[in-house]
Amino acid sequence: MLYWIAQLLGFEGGFNLIRYQSFRAGAAVATALFIGLIIGPRFIGWLRVRQGKGQPIRADGPQSHLAKRGTPTMGGLMILTSLVMSVMVWMDLRNPFVWACLFVTLGFGAIGFLDDYDKVRKASTAGVSGRTRLLVEFAIAGVAAWIIMQENGTGLYFPFTSRYYIDLGYFYPIFAAFTIVAFGNAVNLTDGLDGLATMPVIIASVAFMLIVYLAGNVKFADYLGIPHVPRAGELAIFCGAVIGGGLAFLWYNAPPAAVFMGDTGSLALGGALGTIAVVAHHEIVLGIIGGLFVVEALSVIIQVFWYKRTGKRIFRMAPIHHHFEQLGWSEPTVVIRFWIIALVLALAGLSTLKLR
Repeated sequence: MLYWIAQLLGFEGGFNLIRYQSFRAGAAVATALFIGLIIGPRFIGWLRVRQGKGQPIRADGPQSHLAKRGTPTMGGLMILTSLVMSVMVWMDLRNPFVWACLFVTLGFGAIGFLDDYDKVRKASTAGVSGRTRLLVEFAIAGVAAWIIMQENGTGLYFPFTSRYYIDLGYFYPIFAAFTIVAFGNAVNLTDGLDGLATMPVIIASVAFMLIVYLAGNVKFADYLGIPHVPRAGELAIFCGAVIGGGLAFLWYNAPPAAVFMGDTGSLALGGALGTIAVVAHHEIVLGIIGGLFVVEALSVIIQVFWYKRTGKRIFRMAPIHHHFEQLGWSEPTVVIRFWIIALVLALAGLSTLKLR
């Protein structure tokens, strides 16, 4: 809205600042953070009244989690509210990449909301069937991938090389949709401890804020040898909104959590990051920057596969953060150490910008 007004006024006077993506990215962080902090208490109170006993706690989980019974879920709605409001204020809404990201974020958020609502209503940890979820997620991600492909081409670029890529052609939408869905579910699986998923999402968003800004600038992209994606820089503002909304949520999600993100938030934020990586042609780098989420997802896949074949478990409990809890690590210890890992992986991913 403000961008549109500033454009109508020809970016005259103080409105000239709004011309710059760097300014709007910072403003988006502040706006989403402010909105999230303001609506947080009433929002959490409303969820507590509506949900009663809250989302059920896994009976086979760590016993320390039983104390969390009654904590409301669907806190992701708070993140999405602050994110969307910030986006509407500061972004150029004529940019198709913005709508692709919004479509995935809100679409995945809706799927997560239905899953959370089903769990609360039935007092069960089952939720919507996995097959149904995946089918709808792939449909949403497929539409976004098609939008991106029209603007962006069908190349799969490799890190540590200068603009080397493979043209996937008609297979590109499948690959892009898989990236978005896989990362959305990887973040979803990571969201099992207070603050565990939120801070790594923020860290990854900071990294991709820089990546899309550089990819969208022809001079920086040429200097670094990364693919230049015209208009991708606008997504730096989207990343800023994710960061601000995430920080506001973390204020209330810090141990002991007053609210859980739920699938509503984790699926939406994971899908958003996956979409941003696809736009920037940094899908493989996403696997490095979001390596923590990848490991969490792989731990579940390996555990299920091995148990079905042998009847034995590799990890004491999956996802892997619960394995460390079962080994005796306290919840804050697991969370903070995983945050450190996420930060190191983000720095490693950013190093690919120069090591080419």
